[in-house]
Amino acid sequence: MSRTLVDSRRWIQQGTKLLADTLAGLDEASFSAPSALPGWGRKHLVAHLAANGEAIGNLVHWAATGERTPMYASPEQRDADIEAGSLLSGPQLAEWFKRSAMRLDSAMAALTERQWAAEVVTTQGRTVPASETPWMRAREVMVHSADLATGIGFRDLPADFLPALCDDITAKRSGAASGPALIVQATDTRHRWDVAGTGDPVLVTAPLAAITAYLAGREPHGVSAPDARDVPALPAWL
Repeated sequence: MSRTLVDSRRWIQQGTKLLADTLAGLDEASFSAPSALPGWGRKHLVAHLAANGEAIGNLVHWAATGERTPMYASPEQRDADIEAGSLLSGPQLAEWFKRSAMRLDSAMAALTERQWAAEVVTTQGRTVPASETPWMRAREVMVHSADLATGIGFRDLPADFLPALCDDITAKRSGAASGPALIVQATDTRHRWDVAGTGDPVLVTAPLAAITAYLAGREPHGVSAPDARDVPALPAWL
């Protein structure tokens, strides 16, 4: 499917609400529990999301003003900010997330058509138009809603977001061609993706939500490879 700027901004709003509602229901002990990401507790993940809102806000500021404002001062500073954020209380983290999300939304709403076309540079070093930043943020809030490990899964994400994410991931995996070659088939929809990689393509099947989680590098629950012994392991995609 082809996503639009309007789609991406809507997904930001939906994912932000999903996260904010989830955080509002956590007590301090729940905030301190592990996330689904190895080595990170929920507080690390929320700190990352809050800081990511500010980081993408830097790119929006760059587009609006022409002033070069990278997402993060350095990878080391990014990691240090997340670690420091993980020491905050649950309510402090929830407020930081809410504040950074609101500021980002306001900044994006103020961009003109010309400013959306301005080029910025992501933390991976990619030069992209500012119109790509809403998709970057939508991915973060949606995927990490599931990574909080509070019972939300990819099945709870908007139905039109899932194929857009699969389009993005499979394009990146095919471009890198560093993982296994795949034919990915959603069993509950007509969606299918071919992923370039090493070896003969392996057919991988599952419902769309499970396929999306697998492609994103999460546990392959409900995913099968009918003609192979095991579901192929995938390298990181971001």
